[in-house]
Amino acid sequence: MEKIIEFMKRNYKVVLIIAALSAVLWSFMPTKKVADDDKDKVLLELLSFVLEKGHYAPIEINDDFSKKAYAAYIASIDPTKRYFTQQDINEFSKYELRIDDIVKDKDLTFFDLTYNRLMKRMAESKTIYTNLLAKPMDFNADETLNVDYEKLPYAANEVELQNRWKKILKLTLLSTITDKEKLEEEKKSKEANYQVVPFSKLEEEARKSTKNNLDNNYSFIAELTREDWFSMFLNAIVTQYDPHTFYFSPEDKDKFDVSMSGKFEGIGARLSKKNDAVEIVELISGGPAWRGKQLEAGDVILKVAQGNDEPVDISGMRLDDVIKKIKGPKGTIVKLTVKKVDGTIKVITITRDEVETEETFAKSSVVEKNGKKFGIIYLPKFYISFENKQKRDAYKDVAQEIERLKEAKVEGIIVDLRDNGGGSLETVVKMVGLFIEKGPVVQVKAAGRKPEVLPDPDPQVQWTGPLVVMVNNYSASASEIFAAAIQDYKRGIIIGSKQTYGKGTVQNVFELNQFLRTNKFGDLGALKATTQKFYRINGGSTQLEGVKSDIVVPDRFAFIETGERDEKNAMAWDKIEPAPYAPVTTGFDLQIAKSRNRIASNTQFKLIEENAKWINDRKEDNIVHLRYSDYKQEMADLDKQTTKFKAIQEYKNGLVFNSLPYEQELFKTDDLLKLKRERWHDDMQKDIYVEESLNVLNDLTVKDLKDMVKNNKKRKTKEITAVK
Repeated sequence: MEKIIEFMKRNYKVVLIIAALSAVLWSFMPTKKVADDDKDKVLLELLSFVLEKGHYAPIEINDDFSKKAYAAYIASIDPTKRYFTQQDINEFSKYELRIDDIVKDKDLTFFDLTYNRLMKRMAESKTIYTNLLAKPMDFNADETLNVDYEKLPYAANEVELQNRWKKILKLTLLSTITDKEKLEEEKKSKEANYQVVPFSKLEEEARKSTKNNLDNNYSFIAELTREDWFSMFLNAIVTQYDPHTFYFSPEDKDKFDVSMSGKFEGIGARLSKKNDAVEIVELISGGPAWRGKQLEAGDVILKVAQGNDEPVDISGMRLDDVIKKIKGPKGTIVKLTVKKVDGTIKVITITRDEVETEETFAKSSVVEKNGKKFGIIYLPKFYISFENKQKRDAYKDVAQEIERLKEAKVEGIIVDLRDNGGGSLETVVKMVGLFIEKGPVVQVKAAGRKPEVLPDPDPQVQWTGPLVVMVNNYSASASEIFAAAIQDYKRGIIIGSKQTYGKGTVQNVFELNQFLRTNKFGDLGALKATTQKFYRINGGSTQLEGVKSDIVVPDRFAFIETGERDEKNAMAWDKIEPAPYAPVTTGFDLQIAKSRNRIASNTQFKLIEENAKWINDRKEDNIVHLRYSDYKQEMADLDKQTTKFKAIQEYKNGLVFNSLPYEQELFKTDDLLKLKRERWHDDMQKDIYVEESLNVLNDLTVKDLKDMVKNNKKRKTKEITAVK
């Protein structure tokens, strides 16, 4: 009946809550036919009711709520304060404490006012920048621009707003001109007779390119429908519950599903809108368009036909609408009329198929260090197909990569979870089971209920050797569950930023259509709502605090608050009783101490830490000079200060990474996959964090680990038993 995160399908308590919610709503919502223009009102009513009954920590809809939702909405539609004036804001402000009434009364007056005013102001702003860029700018005036838009006041009136646009454009032009001047200087240094392009010509080119960029941006914005803007209004409201509660329009829900599963059905091409044309940007390796070898990057799509139907001219059509016409069920045919890169017109027939977005999936590599062979598995997210459990998922893929690395006879494995934003809870629980014997992995708690322990019931351990888990500030949610379980069991060493992101909440995705007995509006989209919190098996929450690394390595943002702590509506940290579990080892004190000593004496890490402090010191420096001479001097001073930090990007660790044999076979017919792997390996050759992780693996010899496990089993653990 409902389509929610797969883990919830086996949690009968939550299912009962949702079923009860549905029953209430079926009697609550109107059953008679409602006009289509009432869809927005129904969405307001539906979302507020579901959140009140289904959210983990429902909040009171009052004036304080209204003030926060109002501010969030205005900031979302004009984040850089280049559209609305203070006069507009004064007019809007009478609704600042009435968002609660708007939700309860389903009153769209405020939204209609802001939407219509925004459309008017955006049309005016296009005229403003077009006129300003039509003639040369004066770069001799002593002016500055504050780029901290959040703290910047709104322009008092239209005249001041035009002046703000002028300053914003000046900054853009100065950046472009000085970049072009550097290129000219480089050409002159290589060729003595080269005639440097004069400033006036560079300024003219900069104005032209800036206008083209703005026109393309406005073309994209023009494709947003009233429904898209209303979604922003709804999200300003629902995100007041917490940062991870979010409304998905039908199109956004489709994109979310693809991002989680890593798969979709279509031709396997990434498209981009340029002016009125839709251009092929990239062919996804292995997809039907890539296999057909007729489409190529740079081709422009002119018409789309379904099977033998008449082709439809797509000029001027929204990009999302073009994508809808090209995507379709596996086995069906689409015909594209394209203008090739060489200017010829060609009709290309493609049979749609399932496409895997390869960048989403786990991948592994082998590297040798100090005469030992190690493996590294990179996992960008804990993906799963909610619709079909037989399809590819992160647990199965990582298990397969482990087997391949074992066949390659590696002595240790790194699991790289840097920038991994999370994903499926069920998947991460099973994945932890690849590295531990049976036992609890994570605790999950719904509001007003006792915690539920989610265990790994399988006593089999797929990888018993040395393990290092790499994390950073942006390792979140499921990544934190994995790292926390590995840390609590003392199964491996966590290395990375001081702490991970700090997202300790669980969301369910509710299909809104399920709550209506009759629906005359079509697809209403979905609501991702926080319904539970998860806790480590040691009882602590990862909310706000994240997982603290065993080995902290300096990073560029070490002194800047990032993660859940930065979110205005983040839920609080708390703790519950620990689950009974037995650590795998007595600990890694010796190996951690060795690594910390290496890091402390490493000149590259010292430079990274110095860079982090420098970045932190500059974070409040938001005033930029707009006089050419001042700006150029400012940039020169900045370059001088950052010269020493260029060594961070130029660093090479001297390691050689190799793909496994099965991939090397694929390279013979898949040049794109080969190129992607070469780029990944090149990135790792510049990565000091991977290098130190390999040093830790080298310290964690198989013999050391076996001795620790053996000693651990001798300890009395009668009072600590694994959860069955």
